[in-house]
Amino acid sequence: MAVQLTKGQSVNLTKGDGGQLTKVRMGLGWDPITKKGLFGGSKAKDVDLDASCLMFDTSGQLTDVIYFGQLASKCGSVLHTGDNRTGAGDGDDESIIVDLTRVPVNVKTLVFTVNSFLGQTFNDVSNASCRLVDETTGSEIANYTLSTQGSHTAQVMAKVTRDGGGWKMTAIGQLGSGRTFEQLMPIITPHVS
Repeated sequence: MAVQLTKGQSVNLTKGDGGQLTKVRMGLGWDPITKKGLFGGSKAKDVDLDASCLMFDTSGQLTDVIYFGQLASKCGSVLHTGDNRTGAGDGDDESIIVDLTRVPVNVKTLVFTVNSFLGQTFNDVSNASCRLVDETTGSEIANYTLSTQGSHTAQVMAKVTRDGGGWKMTAIGQLGSGRTFEQLMPIITPHVS
C-alpha cells in the first residue's frame, strides 16, 4: 500500500520484503481546470507543466539536469519519457524513470521539480500530484498531492537522497515562480543535502 506523504515527510525506498528498490518512476499528473463558458458550457484550457530531475553530487554541486529538452542523463541512469503539453489523459502526464543502481556514486541527491514553461499559474491546474512507483513491479510506493491553486508557476516537488546503503524520498512542496529550473535554483539549493 502506498504512503500518502505530507510536506516534509520522508519514506525509505525499500520493497515489501525489505530489499532495496532498483528502478523507480516519478510520475507527475495534473488536469487543466474546467471553466464555465459564456453560454453555459464548460471548457478546459490546455496547461503545459514540465517535470525535471536535477542531480547533485555529495558537495551539493549540480551535475546534470533531465527535462523535456534533455530526455536522458549523461550517465544513462535517468530517463524522461517525454513532454505532455496539455495535461490531457489520466494518470501520469509526465514521468521520469531512475535506475538507482546506475546513478553515479558521487550523486547524492535527485531533486524533482515542476514548472510552467509558458508561465501559466497553478490557478489553471487541478488534481496535481506526484507519485513514486517501483518500476519493476508497477506498484506505487508513495504519493504526494501538490498544492492547490495559486499564482505560483513552479514547485519543488520532492527529492530522493542516498540514505546509508539505500535511498529515501522526501516530499518538499516548495512553491516558486519560474519557467525553467535555472530560475528555481534559489529555492532548490536549500533542499540539497
